Amino acid sequence: MAPRHVVPMSTSHAARSVCVLGTEVFLDTRRSTPRGAASFDVHATPAVTVHMIHSPTTKPTMDSRWPLDPDIEVVVTIDVTSRTIDDNQVKISYYDREGHELAVAWLYLTCVEVSLDVDWSRSGRVKSKGKDKAKWTWGPDGQGAVLLVNCDRDSPGAGGTDSGQADIRTLADLQDMSVMLLRTQGPSAIFAEYQVVLHVPESDADKVRVFHAVRGDAPPRYKPVLGPDKLSYVLERAGHGDSTFYVEGLAFPDRGFSGLVSFSASLLEVPHKDSPGTPIFTDTVVFRVAPWIMTPNTQQPLEVFVCSIKHGSDSNEAFLEGLRTLLSKANCKLTVCSEQDTRSDRWIQDEVEFGYVEAPHKTFPVVFDSPRNRGLKDFAFKKILGPDFGYVTREPPGKSVTSLDSFGNLDVSPPVTVRGKEYPLGRILIGSPLPWASGRRMCRAVRDFLFAQTVQAPLEVYSEWLSVGHVDEFLTFVPALDRKGFRLLLASPNACYKLFKEKQQQGHGEATQFIGLKGTEKRSIDEILADESLRSDNRHVQRCIDWNRNLLKQELGLSEQDIVDIPQLFILTDSRADALFPDMVNMLVLGRHLGIPKPFGPVVGGRCCLEQRVRELLEPLGLSCTFIDDFFSYHVLSGDVHCGTNVRRKPFAFKWWHMVP
Repeated sequence: MAPRHVVPMSTSHAARSVCVLGTEVFLDTRRSTPRGAASFDVHATPAVTVHMIHSPTTKPTMDSRWPLDPDIEVVVTIDVTSRTIDDNQVKISYYDREGHELAVAWLYLTCVEVSLDVDWSRSGRVKSKGKDKAKWTWGPDGQGAVLLVNCDRDSPGAGGTDSGQADIRTLADLQDMSVMLLRTQGPSAIFAEYQVVLHVPESDADKVRVFHAVRGDAPPRYKPVLGPDKLSYVLERAGHGDSTFYVEGLAFPDRGFSGLVSFSASLLEVPHKDSPGTPIFTDTVVFRVAPWIMTPNTQQPLEVFVCSIKHGSDSNEAFLEGLRTLLSKANCKLTVCSEQDTRSDRWIQDEVEFGYVEAPHKTFPVVFDSPRNRGLKDFAFKKILGPDFGYVTREPPGKSVTSLDSFGNLDVSPPVTVRGKEYPLGRILIGSPLPWASGRRMCRAVRDFLFAQTVQAPLEVYSEWLSVGHVDEFLTFVPALDRKGFRLLLASPNACYKLFKEKQQQGHGEATQFIGLKGTEKRSIDEILADESLRSDNRHVQRCIDWNRNLLKQELGLSEQDIVDIPQLFILTDSRADALFPDMVNMLVLGRHLGIPKPFGPVVGGRCCLEQRVRELLEPLGLSCTFIDDFFSYHVLSGDVHCGTNVRRKPFAFKWWHMVP
């Protein structure tokens, strides 16, 4: 709360002061009360409004005189900016008990306007006269401005993101910033005695940078005035209307930073040039830095990324052909990353996650680069970062990464409602050990970042039972036309055994399954069902998946009707599981078109019974299944279709600031 502006009155000489348009000035009348005075009255020129603060029992007399009650306060406000100095007057007259005037105290007031304004209504335009500008609130009726982290690269020749540059090199860069207007009006001579200072708290200064659009220059000049190395800026030409500032975000919300940053404009009384000045008015605005937001499979695909691997026995040329067939059906752009650019690293899902940032005036995609740092280490920074395409990364300090730091271990649900609480942007899923167990875990730096974004309330699920340890090995989400608008697909050994048992009972026990864990072994349905060691392995896997099933039902508000069990078998190696045949849940979701790893299942009646069962489960939901051969190019290398692809999707229509976390 801003301190009161109190002006001491005197009967020996006229008082002079400056007030700010629409703000309260408290008149200290006690010091000037003459001996013998019993009452007083107040008169003012037309632009001045006088308010008397008093107890309900205190009343003025018939001639509008007030008793000299110590609880009475005199407050004045002015709602018109002064044209000349001292053009507003307040007169306080003191009277004795007989009604004789004993003395008079005069106050000459000059009213100026000092207003700091931002897009507090989130309309995309700066509005003045906002109420409670120093507060930031969530929800459709909330208020407070939004600030983007300037993490793209509009500036030609910049080595990194634009936020790393201390200057503005292109006008396109301004579009990523939020406008802040500082309005100062009043007689110019008054600002020789009073300074207008724009300032930022020290705790926020390293999170933002502010540029002043200096008028009169051709081309316009944008002067850096606030930021990590500068906490305050004195406005040189105060009193001449609006000064435009551009505010640039430098840091995403993270551990120890909620995302809120504030700026203030203060009017300082400066008795002499070496004085630091005394604030008589401060106007404060607040921004929230826009979070990085993930997009679920239910969002429209815009661009699919895949790596080209042309050399060696594990070339993915056949896989790319299957992928092109799928994308022609889905009418989606395909970007094939060259082997030279990716340094022969095919696991693009593990290296990056595509998301976006949004403010009322601007939205752009942002790629989150994982700390995995294998062949694709520099790909996002060198090939994706660019104009209106941002970049962010988090590296664990002094910690070697594990497989769980890869972003195949990161997913996000579609929007859900859980026990009455809405998650309109879904919930992030992070693969982890069991809550009470030790083991591999996604690094703290990445988890802290994800939790700090707030709007997608991360949930840690159990994935450490897998050799690779990624959530995309046992779950995915697909769109659906009914119920919640999606289904959760879970890998299911039970469903696979049930299917194989059915086929055995129908007399197809000799049909063979192509096993690709170590090579190209074939095993019949009879052999698989008779393998007690394999059955034991899959009982364990089913228990692990069921633990997640119960957690996801509880934390995503799902029922059994929202879950589809996809037949899949696993095998344990050193107590951790790998898919026995191509993992069909590890699929690429492009709208209603699904790119599913071809399982090479037992052929019954001329058709793969695994493919047939999956079609029976998913096609009634309005989905189209395309099975892609990834056996030698991905599966035998411990990954499948999802692991080898990545998708940039359309941002949510829902505005993140409309939610209530």
